[in-house]
Amino acid sequence: MDERHGTVVIGAGPAGLTAAYELLRHGATVRVFEADDVVGGISRTVERDGWRFDIGGHRFFTKVGRVEEFWHEILPDEDFLLRPRMSRIFYRGALYDYPLNAGNALRNLGVLEAARCMGSYARARLRPPKDQSHFEGWVSARFGWRLYSIFFKTYTEKVWGMPAEKLQADWAAQRIKNLSLSTAVVNALLPRRNRKDVTSLIEEFQYPKFGPGMMWERCTEEVRRRGGEVTTGTWVTAVHREDGRAVAVTVDGADGERRLPADHVISSMPISELVATVRPAAPPEVLACAADLRYRDFLTVALVVPAEFSFPDNWIYVHDPAVNVGRIQNFGSWSPYLVKDGRTCLGLEYFVFEDDETWRTSDADLVARATAELEQLGLVRPGAVESGYVVRMPKAYPVYDDRYQHNVDTIRAWLARELPNVHPVGRNGMHRYNNQDHSMLTAMLTAENIVHGAGHDVWSVNVEQDYHEQRSDNGDGRRGTGRDAPTVPGRTVGAVGGPAPDRRPTGVN
Repeated sequence: MDERHGTVVIGAGPAGLTAAYELLRHGATVRVFEADDVVGGISRTVERDGWRFDIGGHRFFTKVGRVEEFWHEILPDEDFLLRPRMSRIFYRGALYDYPLNAGNALRNLGVLEAARCMGSYARARLRPPKDQSHFEGWVSARFGWRLYSIFFKTYTEKVWGMPAEKLQADWAAQRIKNLSLSTAVVNALLPRRNRKDVTSLIEEFQYPKFGPGMMWERCTEEVRRRGGEVTTGTWVTAVHREDGRAVAVTVDGADGERRLPADHVISSMPISELVATVRPAAPPEVLACAADLRYRDFLTVALVVPAEFSFPDNWIYVHDPAVNVGRIQNFGSWSPYLVKDGRTCLGLEYFVFEDDETWRTSDADLVARATAELEQLGLVRPGAVESGYVVRMPKAYPVYDDRYQHNVDTIRAWLARELPNVHPVGRNGMHRYNNQDHSMLTAMLTAENIVHGAGHDVWSVNVEQDYHEQRSDNGDGRRGTGRDAPTVPGRTVGAVGGPAPDRRPTGVN
């Protein structure tokens, strides 16, 4: 690499910091600029009055070996906890195992409703919906309309703020992959010893004891120690191009506005914002595609309650349409270091748009509203909530609407043609619902493309067909890790499609 000015990295989340670390590994010059005052992006850990909050919940599990090695290179083994994996679905006052367990579902639904669900599934297998291009058609074809309406529709529409038939099937295929009702029923009913080629979900994962932000705070220290720059509170306001390449960026922060030359630009900022910063400006059709990309925003209302209201799940999906909360984290189930004083903290997650009334509501009113919903669901007794905190995260999830693929393809083609040394990485950088480990992998491959001209197709990451938290049993009782193949690791939302969102020592969702 004939480097004169080095690489500018936009964003100090998992993708941006991984890219910086990997470039420094090869002796390259790198400068990272983060608009926020903290690092980690959606994988940060927020601290308020000694309570720590994970934004969306990040299970550290991956099938990508180099990502797992990266985590353990950054943090020593003693900084990781081994935690049990558990999440359930709350529907009509009952908790359903996830993935679906035949016995548990039968008891909760009742024999009659369970029979109706199986009949609906049989009809879907015999006469699947003709249009499976959207989420509703794709899922109901694989689970039946009745199970789809119970376990997918309400939650998915809470997450995305749109009818399920408007959400493209790409997202379902990426997140649900090859999980199926028939597999769940067979695995629940048949003894394991009599089965070959068994697949099941992971039962435990690793987790940094002080939350995922611990990883990226330490990574920032390492980048600086190795000679890289990481500057927070600084925006990249322009990417300047000449003769078919990016040649400089303009940044604006505490030191004022300045122009910095660059040989390469790695961008984890939303790809729509990246296009808007290019000077001279992109053609009108490219700008229109960028402006048409949509994002779902996210806020957590963290409520402190006595430990008696704890539950063993990492999170519970709330499928009750009578409340707005979509998912409830129990931070004490992630790590005892996140909570204190004989209490736990429950994080009620709301999926919104920045122009929604909910986003603009005061913190005090949001705490009161979340408290009322938690009591309405019967998960705490009235008056049990002692205090609350609100954390807002804009642009948490790229929306897969019916126009997003055309928009992204148009932007990709223009960048490849006009700015080949500008490299989108990560979830928002590529407008792809990547988990954290896949976001990291895009950064690793990009660093190799810059330093060695490796020619990796970064856009092919996370298009595999197997589910990221699924592992195989080789028939002799040994578990296959599949760690050489990039799959869907990390922060998971499970088959019901929640956030994340990405957003995992095996990968961190």
